[in-house]
Amino acid sequence: MASSLTTTSITKALKIILSVSFLIIASLYLTTQFDSSNTQLNHIEFSKRISNSRTIRSYGSSTSNCDEVQKFSSYEEKCNYLNSELQCRSDGYINYLQLFYCAFGKLPVLGYTALILWLLILFYLLGNTAAHYFCSNLEALSGLLHLSPTIAGVTLLSLGNGAPDAFSTIVSFFGNGTTLVGLNSVLGGVFFVSSVVVGIISILVGSREISIDRSSFIRDVCFLIFVLLIVMLILAIGKINIVGAIAFASLYLVYVFLVSITHACKKRDVETGITDELTTPITDIKNSISENSENFVELGAPLLRDSKEKTHPSNCLIGNASKVLFILELPLYLPRRLTIPDVCEERWSKPFAVISVSLAPVLLATLWNSKREEGINSTESLVIFLSGGSLGLALGITALIKTKRERPPTRFLFSWLAGGFLMSVIWTYMIAVELVSLLISIGVILQISTSILGLTVLAWGNSLGDLIANVAVAVNGGPGGVQVAVSGCYGGPVFNLLVGLGLSIVLSCWAGYPSPVVIHKDPNLYETLGFLIGGLLLALVMVPKKGMRLDRGLGYGLLSIYLCFLVIRLTQSLGLLQL
Repeated sequence: MASSLTTTSITKALKIILSVSFLIIASLYLTTQFDSSNTQLNHIEFSKRISNSRTIRSYGSSTSNCDEVQKFSSYEEKCNYLNSELQCRSDGYINYLQLFYCAFGKLPVLGYTALILWLLILFYLLGNTAAHYFCSNLEALSGLLHLSPTIAGVTLLSLGNGAPDAFSTIVSFFGNGTTLVGLNSVLGGVFFVSSVVVGIISILVGSREISIDRSSFIRDVCFLIFVLLIVMLILAIGKINIVGAIAFASLYLVYVFLVSITHACKKRDVETGITDELTTPITDIKNSISENSENFVELGAPLLRDSKEKTHPSNCLIGNASKVLFILELPLYLPRRLTIPDVCEERWSKPFAVISVSLAPVLLATLWNSKREEGINSTESLVIFLSGGSLGLALGITALIKTKRERPPTRFLFSWLAGGFLMSVIWTYMIAVELVSLLISIGVILQISTSILGLTVLAWGNSLGDLIANVAVAVNGGPGGVQVAVSGCYGGPVFNLLVGLGLSIVLSCWAGYPSPVVIHKDPNLYETLGFLIGGLLLALVMVPKKGMRLDRGLGYGLLSIYLCFLVIRLTQSLGLLQL
């Protein structure tokens, strides 16, 4: 009980910190914007100084976008350089370089603090949107389509658990010079989950001598190694066309088929109890945590509860505090709640439902216009806005008439779920765009390779949920929980590689058809693949040798491989080691 209360307190504290940080960052940004104009030099004079002193490289010519800004000494010069170069515009919705050097130029410490806090907020929003909205709609669609647990586990639910990684990878492939960020991010995430997470699980459950299913383990590890070898082949060739990209992504169908065959064979067995749990496919890890903790609080849920629950006078202070916390949480919670249709029975609200279906088309129209080269003042943009507003008005009136206040709709449920799924995808994509853009800007400011940031910060941020969820399931779920966690540690990376990376390559090939996608040469990627495959081979040898039991020797071995790899990569990035 104490542990559950502690978890709840930590969750609430995290949401409060992130919400307050968001409000502080927004206030600082608005305040500094009024003073930024006073710190800028004359634009024409500055442009002449640039043209007479040096040749400026284009934005896309370096993996560190716009890194020429570091050649200027004062923040005024850096700010004016960013304002004078159209190539220095961010791929996201916020120009972080301009914000740092123009708005926070006089107070760089404040700028660093704001960027780090905003990075944490984006990671939170990315994971929370996937967990709170994306997974919820996927689970409902799975039940509505009557998918078997096996197929749902390796398709829809894997998509829900891997959504942050997949969207981050897709976004990085369409940025300026950020392809290596996506490759390093997905490989770094696979390496972290298959080495660090499995290693921690092995150390924690090693003394319990729990055995895992042999066929499932060997199938997942061998298939993951096979996929990594194909990735290495693609890197060696240096390019891939749309046929090869589709073939690569379609390998996930082969994996689904293998899982289905394994499940069908296990179903014939007469064993009971633990056997059924060991044959469980890649399931939704977040649901497993919920089942093991009565007071599990989903990040993003409103802190304000129904007033009927607490009527005793002694609870007045708690009730007032909850209202304050709810207000602080609104900046992070309300925008998504007002634009993502949600028909989950526990969270059903007719006012929110009507508003969300009304505003969702408006949001889509706004995003469409924001990416148009003609700008938002053209006639076509006005038509798009009017079309979105008219569609939203029609959907809102329909929802107002056809839905009931006390329960979610049962008719046309697929349309509601599809709309919620689409808008959760849109929000996840928007957040992923900002996250990748922010990481690239941080790399320019700190003069750190974006490949290193993708391999570490982006990979760790996207894999943090896997670490917490899989370890919790393994420790609290008994033998079946260990099997589910280990399956997720190997099956999840298969999904991220074939669907996240595969879909990114397919979309890139489609955008540049008939030209193939050129993969930039980066010898460090081969090092990552070498260490990654080495850790998988270590597990493939040691686990069967120990009778399919996870032990501490395997855990320490996997952690040592990962730490050794990190030390080598960091020393290389600092120029202290050349291989």
